[in-house]
Amino acid sequence: MTTEFVWDADNNTAAMSTTDERTPLLSASGQIMSIEKIGISQQTLVSTDGLGQAKRLPQYLAGIAATLGALAAGMVLGWTSPAGENGVNLAKNYDIKISTIEFSWIGSLATLGAGAMCIPIGIIADLIGRKTAMLIMVVPFTIGWLLIIFSNSVLMFYFGRFITGLSGGAFCVAAPLYTAEIAESEIRGTLGSYFQLMLTVGILASYVFGAIIDNMRTLSIICAVMPLIFFGIFFFMPETPVYYLKKGNEEAARKSLIKFRGDEYNIEAELQAHREALEETSGGSFFDSIKSRAAKKGFIIAYGLMLFQQMSGVNSIIFYSSDIFSEAGDAISPNIATIIVGTVQVVSVFFGTLVVDKLGRRLLLLISITVMFLMTLLLGVYFYCLDHTTAFNNITWFALIPLCTFLIVFSVGFGPIPWMMMPEIFAPEVKGIAGSSACLFNWLMAFIVTKFYSDMKEAVQSYGTFWIFSLFSAVGTLFVYFLVPETKGKTLDQIQRELNG
Repeated sequence: MTTEFVWDADNNTAAMSTTDERTPLLSASGQIMSIEKIGISQQTLVSTDGLGQAKRLPQYLAGIAATLGALAAGMVLGWTSPAGENGVNLAKNYDIKISTIEFSWIGSLATLGAGAMCIPIGIIADLIGRKTAMLIMVVPFTIGWLLIIFSNSVLMFYFGRFITGLSGGAFCVAAPLYTAEIAESEIRGTLGSYFQLMLTVGILASYVFGAIIDNMRTLSIICAVMPLIFFGIFFFMPETPVYYLKKGNEEAARKSLIKFRGDEYNIEAELQAHREALEETSGGSFFDSIKSRAAKKGFIIAYGLMLFQQMSGVNSIIFYSSDIFSEAGDAISPNIATIIVGTVQVVSVFFGTLVVDKLGRRLLLLISITVMFLMTLLLGVYFYCLDHTTAFNNITWFALIPLCTFLIVFSVGFGPIPWMMMPEIFAPEVKGIAGSSACLFNWLMAFIVTKFYSDMKEAVQSYGTFWIFSLFSAVGTLFVYFLVPETKGKTLDQIQRELNG
């Protein structure tokens, strides 16, 4: 029998307990408590008994600052749409001849660059820190945009798009990792949603500036300014406490956590929870860790979510939204239609940030992919009717309804949640590499879909292409229902224990 102080991480309470070493403590409901033994002084215990509410404004501000890089990445993605069908506006503004195949490469090389950066940024973030890794990404961002701004050949566009894609892909890994490590478990979902929110704001900004300015070179200059704004704001944000703990710098971790939680909040219990989570997994090697049951399940969930996110066809819709509306008819100007689509995305993602920690990840994923299945099925029917019947001849604007509905549910569910869950489902010692590899897989799928979208249209027509996307969403619905767990409101340690069974 031993007497010890224990911390119940689920309820944020400390208690003195006399137990046998082999006997688990039970909560009032009879469930085994998630206990983390904490070697703290009696004085500290007294202070945690009156644990104050942590300040959340510093966490929100840091989350927004970090994801300004995602806004810059969104402008890279949205840049292709104002270029016009097959790059006609781009060719005119730069006085460069661009073929259909060359423009498909200009559109898709950004995704290939993003994929190429996913694994290196995970390693860099572990070596020099999440904050520093994101700040240095401004350099390739600037170089890439300068190549695009001063392009005098298709080859310069290729290099510029690939390099801006490198930085965009880096933020897809580093920004969600940063927000997950600074947030309390109660608001981790909200902060995780900021990445997708800022990404859609960036896409919308490209649509709006592209419609107003009608000059691709000027649009490129505006896009090049955004990474510099990110640098100026994010430079003043703290590094994550988890990174400092991984480096053995407990004093820096303590100071970081105080900045995120406020001076009146006793951070010792939370700091100890992070410390013990790292200690639990620091004994084995990386290769031992990825063989664990939790890691294997994490890989299946991560790769599955990324596959179905991209094979829903979302990036084809974003990259070629102007083309889609040109094909659908002239009832609405393609530029106006894309702005409507972009606005719908931003509003939807913002709504998602408000409900993701209330409704939960799994429910939103299920609703999202089920409706995406129905909307791509309907888009296929619409384009089939345009080609073979006269049913939609007087309502060619109808495509806007399923397209906007698709983007609404995508932006609430399958857009932000897969990125949000990456840092949640992997243990700290594999999080960087595992999350990066899932990101790489995501961007490779994005490259395949965007590069061969035009080829798919030629092979099976627009309706056949959307029906293929619909089929993938149908399979994705089953995947989410049977394999994806709920992580809402759970500590990272709890999630790992559940995945381990």
